[in-house]
Amino acid sequence: MPLINIYLRQGTTPEFRHLVSEAIHRSMVEVLKIPQDDQFHVFHEVAPEDLVIQPVAFGLRRHGERAMFIQLLFNQRTPEQKTELFQAIVANLRLYADVPEEDIMLVVLETARENWWAAGRVVNPDTGYDERMTVSS
Repeated sequence: MPLINIYLRQGTTPEFRHLVSEAIHRSMVEVLKIPQDDQFHVFHEVAPEDLVIQPVAFGLRRHGERAMFIQLLFNQRTPEQKTELFQAIVANLRLYADVPEEDIMLVVLETARENWWAAGRVVNPDTGYDERMTVSS
């Protein structure tokens, strides 16, 4: 049950937010093999004066208007899975929502499996994952 927080500038359209959500979710389904209905995204629109980003960060020029900070909360994954996920999210955000990679900042916060709960969710006690997920997920 990943929880995704997306912080972006105030004034985006519902259509844009839907495209961003779809890009991120598709990446999560493809890379982490989460169930299709396991989608929990929260958008936080921030006033432009409250989103302070240097014009050059990590040696890359930021465009600014579509800059977003994405916080992904989920169980522990391998470094390779996270790298693949980051690459998929960047590619899908460009494809679906025309967000340049320079404007995407991602962070993963991993939590123990036992820290997640949702009514009706069945967790495999051997893997700690939703029973609909494969062991290799």
